[in-house]
Amino acid sequence: MLDTRKTLLAALCALTPAVAFAHGDVTPQPVNTDALPDVGEEWLSENPYRAATAGEEVWAKAVQIGDSGFNQNCARCHGLGAVSGGLAPDLRYLEAEEYGDEWFVERFRHGMTQNGITKMPAFGDILGQKAAWAIRTYIETRPDDGALDPYSDQLHTIRDQLAEGDADVPTVIATLEDIAGKVETASGAPVADSAVSRAAHELEKSPDKQKEAADMLSIGISAAE
Repeated sequence: MLDTRKTLLAALCALTPAVAFAHGDVTPQPVNTDALPDVGEEWLSENPYRAATAGEEVWAKAVQIGDSGFNQNCARCHGLGAVSGGLAPDLRYLEAEEYGDEWFVERFRHGMTQNGITKMPAFGDILGQKAAWAIRTYIETRPDDGALDPYSDQLHTIRDQLAEGDADVPTVIATLEDIAGKVETASGAPVADSAVSRAAHELEKSPDKQKEAADMLSIGISAAE
């Protein structure tokens, strides 16, 4: 599990916070999926990029690409980080199983029209199947509501230490990784992409990036509250 989480974090932290939390656009925006393996022309009914199917490296890359793709194309209606404000379904709660996949890919391909009004554009022909499954993979990693609540006091303390630049970085990394491994996803997927895991990996890349890690935790804490 630890190796799986670290593989995911290495890919996710390649994204800047600005991209990770940018608004989407109503007009479909291209998603570069060149780094992902082809999945054929016929649309699948089950996510081919799950780690158990495609391997951890492909899965982590799919989450990274899906993060950017979601926030460019879906966030305006489905919420930043896939946390819906009520305008559209909260996709985090689609089970990370085939029946959740089938619902997702049907809507992604064909969109939704109600009483002659387009509620959601059809993305299938424009963005393609690889982008669909990358976005789906990203959504599955989103933490459940309240997932950080049990660790709020610890995270506030760690955030303040990092912001002041006097944290014991190895100890902080170990603590953050321990917390990150306990954060539950809303979909039931085994690994969550959270501000905690991103902060831990940022410090692993460079112990000098205490302020950057503190900023990541601040975003996660604020979202949780």
